[in-house]
Formats: sequence, structure tokens, C-alpha cells
Amino acid sequence: MKTFELAGQSRTDLGKKATKAVRKDSKIPAILYGGEKEIAFTVNESDVRNLIYTPDIFVIDLTIDGQACQAIIQDLQFHPVSDEVLHMDFLQIFPDKAITIEVPVKLEGLAEGVKQGGKLSLEMRKIRVKALSANVPERLVINVSELGLGKTIQVGQLAFDNLELLNAKNAVVCAVKLTRAARGAKAAAAAGKK
Repeated sequence: MKTFELAGQSRTDLGKKATKAVRKDSKIPAILYGGEKEIAFTVNESDVRNLIYTPDIFVIDLTIDGQACQAIIQDLQFHPVSDEVLHMDFLQIFPDKAITIEVPVKLEGLAEGVKQGGKLSLEMRKIRVKALSANVPERLVINVSELGLGKTIQVGQLAFDNLELLNAKNAVVCAVKLTRAARGAKAAAAAGKK
């Protein structure tokens, strides 16, 4: 995984009024879980823009008032109207402790069904995995070269080294769907054989 450096300032006032003042000052209230104790802190909005609005996943080198640790984003809360980030939850990670994280999916190869006129459709952009942080890849690469027309790849068919896939086994990751043109060609071919 890629790394991202982020600095935060701890905060002690945790009420609604204090939180509104923090947001007004272009900062985002945040909390760090997973360590010895929970730590409430703030980060600058501008500092996390490249961390939030990207499909990539990061290990964050987090420094709060001079104390350094590694973390991942656990949860984000957005304002329902303005899409402004209201709160961030970080999970402290350790080299010997497994984490659960959603990893982006990347399809590779030209599907057999696409050559026959079908359309490749990515149904799941991310798959939830459980692994040690050192074993989590930037992307899960899935080869679709053998995928035929009208066929799917499900989570249960996938296997990656040192990763446990947590999504439902029958959840469809990608599919080659029949297009209207492919259906017409198939019907015409069937009519021609009769």
C-alpha cells in the first residue's frame, strides 16, 4: 500500500459547540482507535483532500502532537447536502495484527465474451479483505480473459495469497453481459441453423 503523511493536533473540547468551532476553522474532527486509548484530534481539510478523494488506499503515517503511529481510515462521515467531511475515524495498525479494509478491484485482459459482442461490467469496485497490513495490496487484479458471454466471476471463485475475502461468496465481482446486438446475432445464427 502507498503511504500518506498526516499531522494532527489533539483536542480536549468534545462537545457540539467545540466541534462546530473546529469545522468553522476549516478543520475536521477525528478520532484514533485501536491503540491503548482513543485519541481525539483535528486535521486540516486541505491536508486530507488527496487522501479522501481517491480510489487508492493508504497507510497513514499519522503524527499527533509529535507522537507518531500508523493508521488507516476506518470511517468517513459526510454532510448530507454539502458533501463536506464532518468526521473521520482512523484505526491504528500494528505489524502483527490483522486489519479489515476494502481494496479496489482492477480487471485485466480481454474477456472472451467481449470478443463475441458482450459488454464487460464491473459490479464491485472494492472487495473487503482481512490481512496483516504488510500483505494488503494496492489493488486486487482479476484476469477476465477466460470469461465467456453471459458468465460472471464471484467472490467465492477468487483466491489471493495471505488475504481472507470477507464479502459473500456468491457476490458477483464482474460479468460479461449480452448486449442487444449480441442477442440479435445469436438469434439470427440460431434461425440460420434451422
